[in-house]
Amino acid sequence: MNFLIRKFIRNWEQTSDPTVRKAYGTLSSVVGMLCNIVLFALKYSVGVLSNSIAIISDAFNNLSDCASCLVTLFGYKLAAKPADKDHPFGHGRMEYLTSLVIAVMIALMGFELLRNSAEKILHPEQVAFHAATLVTLLASVGVKLWMAWFNARLGRRIDSAVMIATAKDSRSDVIATGATILALLLSLVTDLPVDGVMGVAVSLFILKTAYDIIRDTVGELLGRPASPEVTQKLREMVLESPQILGLHDLMIHDYGPLNMIGSCHVEVRSDADLVEVHEVVDTIEREIYEKLHILMTIHMDPIEQDNPQVNACRALVGQIIGEMQLGLSFHDFRMVAGDSSCKMIFDVVVPFGCKCKNQQLQDRIVEALRQHGEECQVVITFDRDYTD
Repeated sequence: MNFLIRKFIRNWEQTSDPTVRKAYGTLSSVVGMLCNIVLFALKYSVGVLSNSIAIISDAFNNLSDCASCLVTLFGYKLAAKPADKDHPFGHGRMEYLTSLVIAVMIALMGFELLRNSAEKILHPEQVAFHAATLVTLLASVGVKLWMAWFNARLGRRIDSAVMIATAKDSRSDVIATGATILALLLSLVTDLPVDGVMGVAVSLFILKTAYDIIRDTVGELLGRPASPEVTQKLREMVLESPQILGLHDLMIHDYGPLNMIGSCHVEVRSDADLVEVHEVVDTIEREIYEKLHILMTIHMDPIEQDNPQVNACRALVGQIIGEMQLGLSFHDFRMVAGDSSCKMIFDVVVPFGCKCKNQQLQDRIVEALRQHGEECQVVITFDRDYTD
C-alpha cells in the first residue's frame, strides 16, 4: 500500500488537499477495477467448468464491484470540483452520492443472485469438483482480504465514506466466496442442493451489506450531527481562551469530507474590550479551520458579571434547573428593568430524549421561581439539543 501511494500520489501526506484526495480515490478505483476484472475472469471460467451457480454468482458479484469502482472514480473527480455559482459550498457530497449508487448496484446484484439461487434449489444440477476451482476461490479470498484492508486504510487516512463502503463490500465478498467454497466441498459428499442454498445465503449477505451502506449514506445526506470527538475538540478550542465564558447553540453542517461549516454563540463579559474580544474570536475561527477544517462563524453574547442581583437570580435559575434532574442547561441569562417590574430572560437547552413539552418545563420553572419569591416576568426560549 505504501509503495503504491508513494509511486502514484504526489504530495501524498497532504490529505486535506482536494487534488490529493482525488488522487487517492483514483488509486483505490484503479486497483479495485484491475483486481475485480481478474477475479471475474477466473471465477466465471471455473464456474462454467464446474457448473456451479454459486461460483458464477460470485463472479458476477466481482463484475459489479468493478462497475462500482468505475462509479467511484467519477465520484471523486466530481467531488474535487471547486465551489461554483450553483454550488457555493463545493461538491464534496458527491462522495456520499457515490456511496449510495454503489450500494444500489450491490443491492440489484444481490436480488439477481437470490433469484438465480432459488431456481438452482428448485432445479438442482450436479456440481463438478476441480482442484483448480478450489485454488481459484482460495486465491480470491486472499485478494479480497487485501482489498478490504487496503481500502479501509485509505478510507481512514483521508476520511472517505466511499472507501469505507468499498472495504465493507470487499469483506462481504470474502464471506460470499467462503460460502461458495463450502458449497463446493459439500457437493462431494451430498446430493442435496447445497450450491443453491449457499447461493441464497451469499445473496442475502450481499443485500445486508447494501442495506448497511444505504443506511449510513442516507444518514450523511440527511444531516447527522457531528461526531462527539469533533464537537468536544471544538468546544475545548473555543473555551481555551479566558475571555470566553461559555459556549452554546453549536451547529455543524457537513458538505462532504473536510468541508464543514459551523456556527456557535460564545458568552463574553459585557464590560470587555470589544476590539480585543473580536480579535480573540477571529483567532479561534482561524485555528478551528486549520485544525478541524470547519469554517466557523462565532457570535458573541455579552453577559453581565458584576451585578449582585443578576448573579443571584442566575444562580437561583441554575439551582432550579438542576433540581429538575432532566439534564437541562441554560445560557444567555439577562435581566431587563421596567417601570414597575423586571424581566428575566434566558434560554434553556433540552436534551433530545426529554419527553416533557416546552410549556410544561416553563410552568415548572416559573412556579419554582415564585416559590423563591421572584415575581419577575420570565421569558424562556427552549432549544432541543440533537448533539451527543
